[in-house]
Amino acid sequence: MVQEIYIIDDDDSSIVIFRELFKNDPEYKFISVKTAQIDIALKNIPALIVINEDAIDRDVIDLCRKIRKDEDNYITPVIVVSSKGSREHRVRILRESVEYFIKKPVDEEYLYYTVKNLNRLLASNRVVSPLTGLPGNVQIHAELKKRLERKEPFSVLYLDLDNFKAYNDVYGFLKGDQIIEFTADTIISSVHSDEIENTFVGHIGGDDFVAIVPGTNCEKLCQNIISHFDNNVGKYFTDEDLEKGYIEVANRKGIIEQFPLTSLSVGVVVADVGRFHNILEIGEVGAQVKHAAKSVMGSSYAIDKRR
Repeated sequence: MVQEIYIIDDDDSSIVIFRELFKNDPEYKFISVKTAQIDIALKNIPALIVINEDAIDRDVIDLCRKIRKDEDNYITPVIVVSSKGSREHRVRILRESVEYFIKKPVDEEYLYYTVKNLNRLLASNRVVSPLTGLPGNVQIHAELKKRLERKEPFSVLYLDLDNFKAYNDVYGFLKGDQIIEFTADTIISSVHSDEIENTFVGHIGGDDFVAIVPGTNCEKLCQNIISHFDNNVGKYFTDEDLEKGYIEVANRKGIIEQFPLTSLSVGVVVADVGRFHNILEIGEVGAQVKHAAKSVMGSSYAIDKRR
């Protein structure tokens, strides 16, 4: 994937340097942007913005603020390169949420690896759920492989919400995001307790989560997760729906259907040493045991201990 990087200067002195530095890195594309063109440029979302303070005709602080206030680029990383290296000036720039300040004269190798490593960090962050901040499928798979290679017993909890689509249809996606965040916090607080060490929680996507814990006895953990969920999920419903005990949703034919309030299902795969050879086998059993948990009305858990 090509990474577009904006080089902001008014005399084109920097773009030549960057293109030469990255001539053997075709995945990087450097685009020269004049300060007069900044409004047009910010309609796009580059991977990174580099500002050559010595070569612009406007105040660098104002320029950084403009970038940060742009709703599409408020998290786009910014590097400022400048000969004005006083501590006060550096701090003023960093205060505007600028990621790096590089003082001239610039060590080209230092600049090269700063850009490379910042983009590597961004690539890593992209595999983290933006809603919950939890690691996604790449890290989940890596964690499962690591546990298998260690040949230590562990358990995998597959968790998801019941009747979540109906909840979204009634309460909207913003409230849906809130209940997903609540679910993530519930799992994290239970799994990352003082009683359990060497744990992992991941967000597959949507309302699907994974927790990996050492050992094969996790019944108490499942009970704690479900208890905390059921005791607190009511705050995401209206008093009327709580009193009824269900929500009403019109199907595609306009017929009103009743759905139970959102609950949590947990399917547990016990990975004894030697039981599984790869993560695909774990996933297959996980799908089966989660289906068993979801067949029970309300929040429930099911544990697969087959050998």
